Amino acid sequence: MGRQGLASRIVTLVEDLARPIVEAMGLELVEVEWVREGGRRFLRLYIDREGGVTLDDCEAVSRSVEAELDRLDPIPGSYYLEVSSPGLERPLKRDADFVRFAGRKVRVITYAPVEGRKEFVGELLGLVEGQVRLRLPASRQEPEREVAIPRDQVAKAHLYVEF
Repeated sequence: MGRQGLASRIVTLVEDLARPIVEAMGLELVEVEWVREGGRRFLRLYIDREGGVTLDDCEAVSRSVEAELDRLDPIPGSYYLEVSSPGLERPLKRDADFVRFAGRKVRVITYAPVEGRKEFVGELLGLVEGQVRLRLPASRQEPEREVAIPRDQVAKAHLYVEF
């Protein structure tokens, strides 16, 4: 199995293991990452809840998930476990995210061009009949308009914050 296949398997395994633990604490498991940086391996869990998460939430999830990982020992070798908030530019992964964050500014990247482009930044209007709907701001080339992106064409999406 290649490195990418192993990483995908570890992410799926940890999602399945961590999700019930995280949800039992009234939190949401947003994303799991398995990455190598500077010769070290990191298992990163991103958690959230309405109103945000605290350091105590992160510590509690870390302790509980670490205990279960130690008990089952599903990942060979050593690694660092990190638990944190997804941050200001939280990824939108599930259909429910596209409903929950309606009204917020988002960035969406598609697998294939939609209306001639693959990147969109605009106000999320929601998920309607399998389509992510955005209101795009006016530009020099075109007036403000709405676009519907098929959900299955969304490669990546996240909240977008301008500084």
